[in-house]
Amino acid sequence: MWRAIVRPFVPLLPEIEQPNKRVAFKEKVLWTAVTLFIYLVCCQIPLYGVKNTKASDPLYFVRAVLAASNRGTLMELGISPIITSSMIMQFLAGTRIIQVDQSLKEDRALFSGAEKLMGLVICFVEAFMYVFSGMYGDLAVLGTGNAILIITQLFVAGMIVLLLDELLQKGYGLGLRYFTLHRYKHL
Repeated sequence: MWRAIVRPFVPLLPEIEQPNKRVAFKEKVLWTAVTLFIYLVCCQIPLYGVKNTKASDPLYFVRAVLAASNRGTLMELGISPIITSSMIMQFLAGTRIIQVDQSLKEDRALFSGAEKLMGLVICFVEAFMYVFSGMYGDLAVLGTGNAILIITQLFVAGMIVLLLDELLQKGYGLGLRYFTLHRYKHL
C-alpha cells in the first residue's frame, strides 16, 4: 500500500545521482567541506520578511539537538526534517507496519524516496507551524505575503539540506558510512 502512495511522487523528487566512478578521497574531503560551507553560510542568512522582535527564543535550549541555527535564519529548521523522517520510516519498517524488502533495488529506492518525501512534508509543516504559531511575530502584523514568503524560504532551505545530506550519502563526501565501511573492510 505504501508503495502505491510513494511511487507517483518519486520521479518528481529532486535527486543526486550516484557517482559514475570511484570518488577520490581528496574529492570527498572537498565535497564535504563545500557542504559544510553551504550549511554554515545559510545559518547566517536572515529570513526575508521577518520583523525584528525582542521576544525570547522559545526553542533556545533544543537548537543544539536539532542542529538548528540562530532564530530567524534560513537554517532555522536545521536537520530536524531529515532526522524525523528517517526515524519515522525506520520505525514503520522496523515494526513491520510497512513491508520493505531491502534486498530488492526497487524497494530500497521507494523507501529512500519515501524518506525524502516525508522530509519535505515535515519541512513544510514545521515552516507552517513556526509562522502560524507566532514565532516571527503576530500574523496580522506580519501579513499574508510575508508569511507565505517565510514558509517558502524555510521549505527551500530544508530541501537544500535534504539534498546536501543525499550528496554525502551517495558517496561524494565523507560521512559515517565512509568511516564504518573502511574501518571494517579487513574483516
